[in-house]
Amino acid sequence: MPIIAGYMVPHPPIAVHEIGRGEELKIQATLDSFREIAEDIAALEPETILVTSPHALMYRDYFHISPGTHAEGDFSRFRAGKVRFSVDYDRELADAIADAADETGFPAGTLGERDPQLDHGTMVPLYFINQCYRDYKLVRIGLSGLPLQSHWEFGKLIRKAVDRTGRKCVFLASGDLSHCQKKDGPYGYRPEGPRYDEKIMETMGKGDFRSLPLFDERLLEDSMECGHRSFTIMGGVFEGMEVESRMLSHEATFGVGYGFCIYHPL
Repeated sequence: MPIIAGYMVPHPPIAVHEIGRGEELKIQATLDSFREIAEDIAALEPETILVTSPHALMYRDYFHISPGTHAEGDFSRFRAGKVRFSVDYDRELADAIADAADETGFPAGTLGERDPQLDHGTMVPLYFINQCYRDYKLVRIGLSGLPLQSHWEFGKLIRKAVDRTGRKCVFLASGDLSHCQKKDGPYGYRPEGPRYDEKIMETMGKGDFRSLPLFDERLLEDSMECGHRSFTIMGGVFEGMEVESRMLSHEATFGVGYGFCIYHPL
């Protein structure tokens, strides 16, 4: 069974009530979009959620797939340690992705784990998903320092492994957009910030995935984005498929871009 849906999601810790403590209400469109995506996933009832996160383990020349059968995490680094997560990994699918990589010599696998704890790029979206749906296993995947085209090719490989296992999956591409959109934001203002956000939201809103590997790497660096490679992997997953695209929202209230889109293969 192919991947049945895909989602572009950010991961702002402030959106979590126990962290934001009321400040999250300033990004209501973001909260509403998280809820809509969680409800969409619950309606689809996937067996497995595949998540790519910029804050999972990242190597310069290797894509890391979290190994093992189980992982935990919490928001203690954001002074909300009582919010805890416990997930079961889909080891069969993770191993199938690693095997598909081995067959072609692609640099991806389960080797080299340093810290098994879940990262906030994974936990923030799961915080909202878990309010609607919990009957899933997880495959957590990190990004790499390899070129954008390699991320695209990795997406194609992931889809191949999903097809082999027959797993009913959704794909969660976690990533914030530009971090430099306001003078009073955490990283100040650069004109490349809003420029990147406008371009990526137009691209993702149309489901124009093939444009993702073609983005100017200088623009990505200057805009201080963190999700582009995550989105590019998802684009590779959907290569050659007709996909219905729907943009939900975009905000940059705190100087960091938060964008949401939903994709349903036709």
